[in-house]
Amino acid sequence: MKYMLLIYSNPATWAHPMFLHQDEELTERDRASRLAAFEALLEDIHSSGELIDSAALADPSTSRIVRLKDGVEEATDGPFAEAKEQLAGYFVIDCENVERATEVAARFPDAKFAGVEVRPIMEPCGMEM
Repeated sequence: MKYMLLIYSNPATWAHPMFLHQDEELTERDRASRLAAFEALLEDIHSSGELIDSAALADPSTSRIVRLKDGVEEATDGPFAEAKEQLAGYFVIDCENVERATEVAARFPDAKFAGVEVRPIMEPCGMEM
């Protein structure tokens, strides 16, 4: 089953990787520890074959929202979402079940500062669940 892990971040502290920039009191030792944990996670899901794809997203201020209003395209700059946190990046994993996907999501250092959403990916014929 494929899952998309959606990582959220506060745009006021936007930087990648997010987990290195959420704590201004972060020591070099803590920074190295977080980075090592993240690298170990990536190695685990890559070597197990569970990692399918991933990407960090650019600052939300560079995005554009497109809507059709009365059949007319209306595009505005920026996300202007009514949310404190916005989508920062994603990982697509293919694993046995939602429990394993949740286990992987909990290992992201980002989960300590913001949400990591676990969402099943629908197949063309519907959800594979």
